[in-house]
Amino acid sequence: MNPDRPEFPQPHLTQASAPLTERVLAIDEHGQAAEVSIPAERALTVYVDKRELVTLMTLGAHPEWLVLGYLRNQRLIGALAEVESITVDWEVGAASVKTRHGIDRIEERTAQRVVTTGCGQGSVFGDLMADLDSIHLGDATLTQAQLYGLLNAIRLQESTYKSAGSVHGCALFAGERMLIFVEDVGRHNAIDTIAGWMWLQGAATQRGSDKVFYTTGRLTSEMVIKSAQMGVPIVVSRSGITQMGLHVAKRLGLCAIGRAMNKRFICYSAPERLQWQPELAAPSSQN
Repeated sequence: MNPDRPEFPQPHLTQASAPLTERVLAIDEHGQAAEVSIPAERALTVYVDKRELVTLMTLGAHPEWLVLGYLRNQRLIGALAEVESITVDWEVGAASVKTRHGIDRIEERTAQRVVTTGCGQGSVFGDLMADLDSIHLGDATLTQAQLYGLLNAIRLQESTYKSAGSVHGCALFAGERMLIFVEDVGRHNAIDTIAGWMWLQGAATQRGSDKVFYTTGRLTSEMVIKSAQMGVPIVVSRSGITQMGLHVAKRLGLCAIGRAMNKRFICYSAPERLQWQPELAAPSSQN
């Protein structure tokens, strides 16, 4: 048996990716008509065992990973083996999830909604702070040089944002090596897609304890919790952090780095996880 492959059966997934952008006519600042690209936002209604659960607004790049990661991060399923199949049909805008034994107390567990600051999702099930004490992150660290390498990889990454704007990007790194990059209309969709992808990979990738999560969006409490649920102890954002996001990060011992672009960044929590090399931040000498 390959130790990097999961022992439980993989769910059957369709591969119903959709075009990420659409070309439309618009008028530029000179009053001239121009053809431009815009993100192709679409609705995907998720059904679990024929019960309607939620409608997600998404680009549709990897809808099966998105649905799987959504169920994982909402704590509705605890193991990949619980899912038998995920079937996405864009003609009807629906994702059908079939579980092996049903989801215990699904009505009760999905009854309470907490409005969040997220875009592209808007609410989560249950108490945001539930089960935090059961999350134990590893002792992984990141060098400042690796952080700069990570930010450079993001800068060089071809993206829908560069061609069309109006989307968020998230990525998972091992050190400064990018493992996956995902864009969607909301950062919550993007992190859920990565969570689903991680579950489908071998054991080495499923383990989040030695990974770094990057997002273009702000670090709200929900984004920090989702990263921690994936076992990832270091998160990096091009944006900042909210008060509750910082509170949760400190409580978990998670290193939250924000305002990260080029050689600038702010470490908000767990600075011991960063191996500081401040000399790298000094401006280059001019000849």
